[in-house]
Amino acid sequence: MFGLAVLFGCGVGFALGLTGGGGGVFAVPLLVYGLSVAPREAVGISLASVGGTALIGVAPRLWRGEVELPTGLMFAIAGMIGAPIGTYLTSLFSETVLLVMFGCLMLIVAWRMWAKTRDPQLATSVLATEIGIMESQAGEDSSACKRSVDGTLQVTSKCARLLVLVGLLTGILSGLFGVGGGFIIVPALVLFSGMEIHRAVGTSLLVIFLISISGVTSYLLAGRELSLDTTILFLVGGLVGIWLGGLVATRLNGATLQRVFASAVVLVAVFVIAKTIVF
Repeated sequence: MFGLAVLFGCGVGFALGLTGGGGGVFAVPLLVYGLSVAPREAVGISLASVGGTALIGVAPRLWRGEVELPTGLMFAIAGMIGAPIGTYLTSLFSETVLLVMFGCLMLIVAWRMWAKTRDPQLATSVLATEIGIMESQAGEDSSACKRSVDGTLQVTSKCARLLVLVGLLTGILSGLFGVGGGFIIVPALVLFSGMEIHRAVGTSLLVIFLISISGVTSYLLAGRELSLDTTILFLVGGLVGIWLGGLVATRLNGATLQRVFASAVVLVAVFVIAKTIVF
């Protein structure tokens, strides 16, 4: 139990350091199927351990200037509002339904990230159309969020609404599934704000930490149990893993990182769905 918890935490931290997300994606299945933790308790443990790991991971990136604070804080504030909503929603579904929904969500996100590496313009335009932010005038730049020549994000009212909406959704998913939300935040930052992938990873870690605070607080206020021992073990392993993941991330280009991220999420999603439905 002790060794497995640390090992699994290390894997979660590695995913977090490598891609800026994926920690919660891996934490919940590992806790449920590897350590026999009840799905709802796994949500709380995942939020606490992933949030603590993200805090350690974002500190050096802040020092190196790899975190875009204004964009990150906009995401985080909206996410912190959404997290308690997600926590409440968990009481409306059975644990089996929650796990299947979780797996399906992972498959959708993985497809989006992979599509971005193959055809960035297509992936961005499709996402924008689905959320309804396309300009009606033909031939005009349809991006809700644009950047100046020096790379600074131009936060228009349309851009702010979009980022707040995605941040709110991220918070709801965080409270609902126990994920930090990095697998939503990173694609959103890359696709909608035009942020470079390595910078999006750093910004995502900041958002994950802040949203996790809200998620854990609402989880505890709901009167649910949280195993402190398992959380600490997961966190210890996560600290080692996020350091290793950060080292590997500096040696990979953006497209490769996104493909690694998408592939790993697909594998876990298939396992979760198969384990829940078949077995």
